[in-house]
Amino acid sequence: MISRPSFLLAQLSDPHLGATWAGDGSVDGLAAAIGSVRAIRPQPDAVLLTGDLADHAGAEEYEQLRDLLAPLDAPFYVLPGNHDDRRALHRHFGIPGGDGEPVQYSVDLGGLRLVVLDTTIPGEDGGALDEERLSWLDSELARAREQLTLVAMHHTPLVLGIPAWDEIGLPASDRQALGEVIERHRQVRRLVGGHVHRTITGEFAGRDVMTCPSTYVQARLDFTAREIELTEEPGGFVLHSVVAGELISHVQTVQ
Repeated sequence: MISRPSFLLAQLSDPHLGATWAGDGSVDGLAAAIGSVRAIRPQPDAVLLTGDLADHAGAEEYEQLRDLLAPLDAPFYVLPGNHDDRRALHRHFGIPGGDGEPVQYSVDLGGLRLVVLDTTIPGEDGGALDEERLSWLDSELARAREQLTLVAMHHTPLVLGIPAWDEIGLPASDRQALGEVIERHRQVRRLVGGHVHRTITGEFAGRDVMTCPSTYVQARLDFTAREIELTEEPGGFVLHSVVAGELISHVQTVQ
């Protein structure tokens, strides 16, 4: 018998709407990615956006994002990146963070449980996971120990070996503490993020980790880089599918 996906989650990341530092193609890049998502059959059941939605966290940028997402016939879930503003995300998308507190929530999508973890530090490029955030994650994961779960964040817990990116990632102590939480919850199958503008996979606390490419611009692979370098590689997105009870992730390039 041929197994088919029972659930599909499309992940888009780092559209940086309003950005000009890598050209003015942020809107076109996201629109092209959304067009590619719409061409998938069957259509995704939900859409996840893993941060840096707007480059300046302006109201017009978030409204434009909503307009661009409108053709997708699926609910969408957002989390903040280092370019975003928690209060603005709350106003425009109705998620936690109204008083500037971390944007953290979970949702049962039917075939998959999505747990959103805020790794941002307002006003800084790097990330952090303090005791309060990790305690929330531990408690939230404990509520559904038997349900296939994906944890989404902006900063990846991986050490990439690329100085320019590792300097604005998560501190070693925070990664260790996160790993201790994840190890207690076997239902977590994958941790996903953005931030690094590349597709990268690895293992953390015995689980798969995957970063999503940007819809705007990609980062060049250079293990000696002390400054972030960009490349002309095309944008893309990730499609997470539940097949026979397992979580399978596909990277799709947008031409």
